Order: sequence, then C-alpha cells, then structure tokens
Amino acid sequence: MDIQAVLSVLADGEFHSGEELGAKLGVSRAAVWKRLQSLESYGLRVESVRGKGYCLSGGLDLLDADEIGALIQQRLGRQPFAIECVPEIDSTNAELMRRLPAGLPSGTVCAAEWQSAGRGRRGRAWVSPYAGNLYFSVLWRSSGGAAALEGLSLAVGLAVVQALEAMGVDDLGLKWPNDVWQAGRKLGGILLEMQGDATGECQVVIGIGLNVNMPAAAAEHIEQAWTDVSAALGASPKRGLVLAEVLVALDKVLQRFAGGGFAALKSDWLKYDVCRNQLARIETGGQRHIGISRGVNDQGGLLLEIDGRVEAIYGGEVSLRPVSVLGDAPGEPSGEPR
Repeated sequence: MDIQAVLSVLADGEFHSGEELGAKLGVSRAAVWKRLQSLESYGLRVESVRGKGYCLSGGLDLLDADEIGALIQQRLGRQPFAIECVPEIDSTNAELMRRLPAGLPSGTVCAAEWQSAGRGRRGRAWVSPYAGNLYFSVLWRSSGGAAALEGLSLAVGLAVVQALEAMGVDDLGLKWPNDVWQAGRKLGGILLEMQGDATGECQVVIGIGLNVNMPAAAAEHIEQAWTDVSAALGASPKRGLVLAEVLVALDKVLQRFAGGGFAALKSDWLKYDVCRNQLARIETGGQRHIGISRGVNDQGGLLLEIDGRVEAIYGGEVSLRPVSVLGDAPGEPSGEPR
C-alpha cells in the first residue's frame, strides 16, 4: 500500500473507518494504522476518532495529470506538455536531469506533491509541505547554444507573473534574477539547470516553486517575508488550475523567447521589476557591489549604476537586495519558500 493510495482516499477530508480503508486498499486494519502513522514524516497529521475512523482535517488538494492536461488543451487547443505527477521525489529538477540520457522530449513536466531535497539558489533547502504548494520542472530543448539562453530565468519569471495576474493576483513583482514577489513578499522562485553543447543543442530543466497554500507550521523556519497565492487572492485555488495556467503562460513566453531571445520580452519584464531605480547590493564571485539598479539589458543582465557608470552583471552566484543606505544589507536567509 503506497502513500498515494492512502491519500487518494483521505483527500476528501471525511472520516473513513479502518475497515473501509483496509477494504479499499486491500490490506489489514493493522497495516492501515501503520501506514497512517507514517504520514507524519510528510507533515501530515491524521485525526482518529473512536467510532468514526480516520480523517485528514481539511482534506488534500492532490494534483491530477489528466485534469491539468485537459485544462491546457482547452486553453491552447493543443498539448505541448507531457505531464507526470508523483507523490514524492527528492527534487523534480534532479529527476529530469537524471532522465536526460533517456531522450526525454521537450515539454516533459514533472510535478511532485512533496520533495525531500528540493533546492533553491545556492543549494538552499526548498520548503516543500505535502500538497501545499507547487514544485515542478519542465524540460525545454534549444538548438541555439548557451548564448541563446541568456535571460531565460527572467523570461520564466515573467510567465509566472502573467499567469497569476490572469487569475486575479495583483501587486506582483520580479526580483532579478529569479524571484517572484507579491506585495513585497516572496511568492516563488526559479532554478534553471542546463546540459548540452555550449554552441549547439542544449537541454534546460526549468524548476519552479510557487507558494499556493503554505501551512504556517511549514513556514516557521523561513527567514524572509513570504506569501502565497491563497493569501493574495483571498481564496484557495486548486493547485492543478494554477499549474495549468503557469504552463500555458510558459508555453507562450518560450515561443517568444525562441523567436527573439530575452530582448523580445524585456519591456514586459521591466513592468514588474521591483528593484529598478533602487539602491541595491549585489554579491557575485565573492565581490560586493553597491549601486543603483537601472533595469536589465537585452541579454537579461542587471544594469547597475556605480559612481555614475552603468555596468551589466550576469548570472553566477548573485544576490540582489534593496537597501536603504550605503553599507551592508542583511545576508541571504538560510531557508526560502520556494
């Protein structure tokens, strides 16, 4: 009896007797209890009431690949994605990277209910409560070499905010190079990993983490201001719907990116730039720069004005934080709600 089989029954939030669960899952009542106890390792707490049985208070919003695919088909009139939804995994990015040698097609999507080793920038842990947020990765193949991928993480962020805006989320922003903000709080993050020929065929795994219904208990160790889609909307949307909307927007953005690079998207991205014209600190390669953020260039590089001179800063281990005065800004947090 696997975890998905148990949770598919308990997801409705109703009480189910041990006998009923055992009959549905084909195991003994003792085996049912043992499995239910193991759910605590995923941060799930099963309520037990004598005479009523077991339930997950509030239920669970589980992902369904067929439903997500149908929503995308309805919106686009075609299906550019092959969607897989798994109950648990170490990291959706790591899974697609492992499977690249098998010749995965462009558009393969791996979405997980829970990640045991989700990663953010600089290898930080990615907070992944079970069936609370979205953790997914998309494989995209490009034939233009590494240079053609400059600014891709910014383009992906643009797709996320456009999808959320279409759903009614307002006050959205993008913090260079890969964070999604809402009302001054972090809503999600992006992590790209690439393999292939620097001058030819490249495979890019696009990892996206988006807070949808973040349990407060799961977020207690996050050291920066965060929010989720439910708080932004004032209601809890179906995670499958949010994922479908993001994938639809991502398909459109990737088509524009393939045709004209980030330059074709720059003006749209700048509309959401939360750091533009603010004093900012940037750390890259062990060096620290403080200046005025002046937007981005056609390649997605951050334009930083230092002592009246504007220079472009690209990729690498970069941290950008708005600061109110010249000098040190607070360091990066040890955990992020991605």
